[in-house]
Amino acid sequence: MAVRKRVEAVLNVGLRVPSIMLLEVLYRWDVSSFFQKIQRSSLNNNPLFQYKYLALYLHYVGYILSLVLLTLPRQHLVQLYLYVLTALLLFAGHQISRDYVRSELESGYEGPLYLEPLSINRFTTALICQLVVCTLCSCVMQTKRIWLFSAHLLPLVARLCLVPLETIVFVNRFAMIFTGLEVIYFLASNLLVPFNLAKTAYRELAQVVEVYGLLALGMSLWNQLVLPVLFMCFWLVLFTLQIYTYFSTRDQPTSRERLLFLFLTSIAECCCTPYSLLGLVFTVSFVALGVLTLCKFYLQGYRAFMNDNTMHRGMTEGITLLILAVQTGLIELQVIHRAFLLSIILFIVVASILQSMLEIADPIVLALGASRDKSLWKHFRAVSLCLFLLVFPAYMSYMICQFFHMDFWLLIIISSSILTSLQVLGTLLIYVLFMVEEFRKAPVENMDDVIYWVNGTYRLLEFLVALCVVAYGVSETVFGEWTVMGSTIVLIHSYYNVWLRAQLGWQSFLLRRDAVNKIKSLPTASHQQLKQHNDICSICYQDMKSAVVTPCSHLFHAGCLKKWLYVQETCPLCHNQLKGSLQTGSSTQDATPHEAPPQPAGGLDPVQHPELEAPRQDDITQAPDIELIAKLNDESGMEELVPGDPPACSSSG
Repeated sequence: MAVRKRVEAVLNVGLRVPSIMLLEVLYRWDVSSFFQKIQRSSLNNNPLFQYKYLALYLHYVGYILSLVLLTLPRQHLVQLYLYVLTALLLFAGHQISRDYVRSELESGYEGPLYLEPLSINRFTTALICQLVVCTLCSCVMQTKRIWLFSAHLLPLVARLCLVPLETIVFVNRFAMIFTGLEVIYFLASNLLVPFNLAKTAYRELAQVVEVYGLLALGMSLWNQLVLPVLFMCFWLVLFTLQIYTYFSTRDQPTSRERLLFLFLTSIAECCCTPYSLLGLVFTVSFVALGVLTLCKFYLQGYRAFMNDNTMHRGMTEGITLLILAVQTGLIELQVIHRAFLLSIILFIVVASILQSMLEIADPIVLALGASRDKSLWKHFRAVSLCLFLLVFPAYMSYMICQFFHMDFWLLIIISSSILTSLQVLGTLLIYVLFMVEEFRKAPVENMDDVIYWVNGTYRLLEFLVALCVVAYGVSETVFGEWTVMGSTIVLIHSYYNVWLRAQLGWQSFLLRRDAVNKIKSLPTASHQQLKQHNDICSICYQDMKSAVVTPCSHLFHAGCLKKWLYVQETCPLCHNQLKGSLQTGSSTQDATPHEAPPQPAGGLDPVQHPELEAPRQDDITQAPDIELIAKLNDESGMEELVPGDPPACSSSG
């Protein structure tokens, strides 16, 4: 059953590809220039080419026929192809009879066949071929009346009966006329079938539109026709034919540079119509999907297919190519100009694929570095992919700068690849820091601060790259040729890539500075207090060798509480506001900076702090906000920890 479904799916796509090919041919066919060539040739006197409007009508009939083939249900489409195959077999049978009669006329022998070896060989070969044709026609049409497809055997029967050769010619013509009458009768008997199919299809479409709407109808047709796969197969066939045509007309071997140019020009030849452009778009989407799927499989194995991200399905790359092609008028250019423009568009698409690969690899690499997984193969795969994403975008930028003159637009294009390399470099540095902490077998002091400065450094480099692009664009606008499009791009780039980055970076710095000041205003728990508390940090669930005490007498790691304060200014356990209390505590600490408040001999007074005696039901239910803990872990660059492993605290603890 599964094999049958796969065969039906293949037939559903493969049998519709000729309809797209017909649309492609009709779109490329210029009727006016065709008739101008006919007028200059010897076919001008042919009655078939005297009426130009008849050819125009046939042109439109071809469009209608291709649309019918495209939307016909699979069962009827298979039946139609079987009818066409039967007609081709009948034509082949009559062509065999015609060739046999011609060879007999050329030989001039009219005697018995068994007396002439050459004559008997010709007869035997023609008879075997005709029997094969009759059998195939009977099998295709699923009928046992094989005599319906045996008219082209009449010349052979006449020759076997020693009929004169001149009479065999008339017998052959009679056989052709008889077969033609059979075909006409078959078409006349099924003349109302297309009308009935159209009527049924219209009734079903009207019901679907009335009940579900046009959107549901469009989605249903999209899924039934499998348009992305259909256009991809059509484009691949077109591209294969283009490559075959090139190599079949050349005898000399092609150099490496020539192969690259051949690849670009072949793609340019295969996107000169809207249909071939859509085929290229869907092909690029499927190629991007395959690359991203291979990337996930390389990093995680079969576990990568358990959680599929809808953003990594290749649609972004295909839509990017379509938008750029439409904006630049790609299909209206000459082949050589289209090839050079395609090189830039494909560079942008490849850069987008590399960015999507980084989005896949970044959390996996960081989680691998933060976890305690000692599998060398996993680490090798993660690091090797990151090194590829570090080197390959830079190599792409270098190569495209060798072919094109540097200007504002080219700088914008290569800036995305440069930013990808910078992001990969930051990811690798954080991964190295996590591995150093793992090999030390003890938490690194102020690891959170180190990670913050590493992230801040490559964010600053990204900001400087964007600032250089804007500065170059402004200089070209002021001192070079001013255009509305260029000025608009400069303004958009300045707002999104410069102003917003600077604003977000400054806000992050202010939040971090405020959190650090708040942590410094809290008193540090003494050894006796830690021993009396005898519990783990409720944020990271690690043992506490050092901690700070909130005004509500709860103990946390300083680094963990600092990350919590990035998000909100409440206690993680009791949710009391810490802002006013911290200000009061800081004023008291400033008054007596070296004196701790008097404590009982056993640490905190159990009467004043009953929560230290035993956990109450209220304290048990007052757990930290899980979403906020996840968010503050994201801020520290440890967002993808392996389930089951406790998160390593990024401060002392």
